[in-house]
Amino acid sequence: MLPPSSGPSDSDRRHPATDAVDRTHPRLARAAHIGWAWVRTLASSAVYATLIVTFVGQAARVEGFSMEPTLHDEDRLLVNKLAYRWSSPWVGDIVMMASPAEPDKMLVKRIVAGPMDVVRSIDGQIYRNDMPLPDDYVGPDHRSTDTWGPEVVPRGHYFVLGDHRNNSLDSRGLGPIPERYILGRVQARWWPVFNRRLF
Repeated sequence: MLPPSSGPSDSDRRHPATDAVDRTHPRLARAAHIGWAWVRTLASSAVYATLIVTFVGQAARVEGFSMEPTLHDEDRLLVNKLAYRWSSPWVGDIVMMASPAEPDKMLVKRIVAGPMDVVRSIDGQIYRNDMPLPDDYVGPDHRSTDTWGPEVVPRGHYFVLGDHRNNSLDSRGLGPIPERYILGRVQARWWPVFNRRLF
């Protein structure tokens, strides 16, 4: 015969405070786990974004009017920074480049002549190796009438002009641009949406 029960022993009793801790501890652990996962996700995203901007592509904004009528002030562009990793820039490409005068300042220009080309202007018409350069992208109100050259573009350099020929700081003032200053090719205009296009 069993002795009468005297109720739970002290060892069987659980302190209310301990009970509360036991119940909340898994929640705290889960919250900490989720928080740490978010921190890792954000850190990874920041690293990937930095790598993409540095090596792959970059969004850019046009400031000024030197590329009109092709590009306009405040246009948003997508710049392909891999375009020239395995090949050289082409004549006709629109590129983003660092200004030789202010390397922290980015410029958008069009390449009109490459290394060892002879470039000149006669009454605003650009000649590359004595052949007139097609320039139907230059609007009637954006043409210049200047005459200069001939000039031989040094090896490893490019001659760039703005499409707004009478309102552009380009190789006419900056000189031929070293290839290392050319950071990427303008691939697309994505804003304004109604005026988006590929180049």
